[in-house]
Formats: sequence, structure tokens, C-alpha cells
Amino acid sequence: MSIYSFLVAVRSDGQQLMSDTGETTSHLMGMFYRTLRIVDNGIKPLYVFDGAPPKLKSGELAKRFARKNEASEQHEEAKETGTAEEVEKFSRRTVRVTREHNEECRRLLRLMGIPFIVAPTEAEAQCAVLARAGKVYAAASEDMDTLTFDSPILLRHLTFSEQRKEPIQEIHLDKTLEGLNMDRKQFIDLCILLGCDYLDPVPKIGPNTALKLIRDHGTLEKVVEFIESDPKKKYAIPEDWPYQDARELFLHPDVRSADDPECDFKWEAPDVEGLVQFLVNEKGFNEDRVRSAAQKLQKNVKTAQQSRLEGFFKAIPKTEDQKKDLKRKHEEKVADAKKKKKEDAKTKKETKAKAHLNS
Repeated sequence: MSIYSFLVAVRSDGQQLMSDTGETTSHLMGMFYRTLRIVDNGIKPLYVFDGAPPKLKSGELAKRFARKNEASEQHEEAKETGTAEEVEKFSRRTVRVTREHNEECRRLLRLMGIPFIVAPTEAEAQCAVLARAGKVYAAASEDMDTLTFDSPILLRHLTFSEQRKEPIQEIHLDKTLEGLNMDRKQFIDLCILLGCDYLDPVPKIGPNTALKLIRDHGTLEKVVEFIESDPKKKYAIPEDWPYQDARELFLHPDVRSADDPECDFKWEAPDVEGLVQFLVNEKGFNEDRVRSAAQKLQKNVKTAQQSRLEGFFKAIPKTEDQKKDLKRKHEEKVADAKKKKKEDAKTKKETKAKAHLNS
């Protein structure tokens, strides 16, 4: 779950929620009530926090820091001369997750009796280890890099608010690779080519072009060789682009094995009075709501058994006829696109010829 998303989304009148003492509480509000909603649906969550970022990620983090500094300047300017919408837009872009935010969320989870793990580096990589070992059903994240870390199942939109009405996406890695007709290493190369947390994408290369390049050449080494030897110089590899290091981070990330003692976890009964002390007395939450939520959580922990996700978000497999129909529609779409491209080229050629005759 992204603490950042709560700091951005959980707001009142465009501003983050604050306690009476001026402390931000949006992250706690989001974590508390979203976790309750998950547990209410019979799902027993395990949270994984990021550890120290890999060195290769420092460039991306530096860019994010620069963008936030720029947004801070734009935010101050908007407060002087801009509209309310501009002020809120730039305010959201200045949000930073601090060490204190992380520590408070961990304290909250302890009091709720919800287990969590702090990963050595990337949380998504640690989630993938636990999912492969069968300790959890899936990894829930909005980061598609989770699949490159070899998580068998990725869940997206699991923690979205009900107002967004986004359906839960359940993505299976084996079916994804089968559909793309490539192995995992090629999939990693494809993701690197399109840009990831460690490297920028190659300019002018979109999803369709990247997929074609990997299919035609097999590996990123061959793709780079093709691009650099192309006399037309259609694409250009960035100067500092250590794609082999990025690939290594996906293939062999710094993680704890699933049988490591630090990966042992269990759900406990919530500390109701501890939650009241923290959320009500220290952070200014409504006591009746906190006690009611804590009692509901206590009841769910006692009675609920871990349920398969299909029990709440039922997946309906496509029939063979439906699969054939989808394939036919895709082929027709491709054929129509090719036909349109030829017609456009013909029209362009005829227009050019007419212009030449008129001149």
C-alpha cells in the first residue's frame, strides 16, 4: 500500500488532514480505514515496507526530488497569483513521505494486530518472494515492476477508494508471458526498454516498438547493438544507461528468503486502548469511530478465515468462442490499421504529385 497515495488523496478542502497540533494525519486515516475495509472483506493483509533503495535508483530519486522542489516553487507562486485548482495541483506534487510517516504507520499496524515486514531494499521484490513461496496469495501494488521481480500474481487497485469504482485487476505472470510469447528475461528487457525505477526509457520507443524490437532481436544487448549500428540513427541510447545492472537487480534483488525468521508473521488481536491513545488522544481522531472500528476488527480477526480473492472478485474465464472472437477482432483491427496506413501514404503521395504538377 502506498503511504504517498494516502497523503495525496486523503484531504479536506484540498489540504492534508491535520491534528490539533498541526501534525499530518492523512496517512494514518488512509491506512486505518482502508485496512479495515480489506479485513471486512475477509482478506488478511501483510504489509511490506521499502528498505534502503538500491544505488542504481539514486538517479531516479534525485529527479523526483528536483521535481518536488520545482513544484514547491510553483505552489508558492500559485498561492500568490493562481487559482484554487492550481494551488491544490501543485500542493499534491510537493508531497513527500518521511521517515516519521513510515514509523507512525508501523505503530498503527502493530496496534491493529496487522503484521508487516521491512524489506532490505525494494518492497515489491520482497512481496514476490513471499508470493512465490505461497506465504501470501499475491502481491498488491500499483507498480508494474512487481511482475519483473517474478511475482506470480499482481493485484492492482486493491487499496483504491470505493469512490473511484475501479475494478480489481488480477494479473498472472505466466499468462502475461504466454500472451507476449516471451520468457521472463525478455519481459524484463522489455520493461527496461520502456523505462523503470532504475533507468529512463529510450526516447521515441513506445510499447509497440519495444515489443517488436525484443521479439526481433531476442535480447536487450542485440537491441542496443541494432540501434547503435543503425545508419538512420532513428533511436538513441542515453549516455548513462546501465541496463545490465538494472536487469541484475530484477533477476537477483536484495531480499530475505521466505523461511527467514523475519518473514514469519501472524495476525494478532487489536490493542483497542492503544489505538484510542494513539489515534484519539495523540492525533485527534473521533473516539466513537475508532472504538467501533477496533471492535469490528477484533471480531473479524477472531472469526474470519483467510479467503481466496475469487470469493470477492470473481474471475469469469472466457469461453473458446469468446477467445476466438477477441482474436478475430484484434486481427481485424490490425488489418484496418495497415489498410489506413497504406491509404494515407497513397493520398499523401498523390497530393505531393499534384503540388509538383501545379508548380
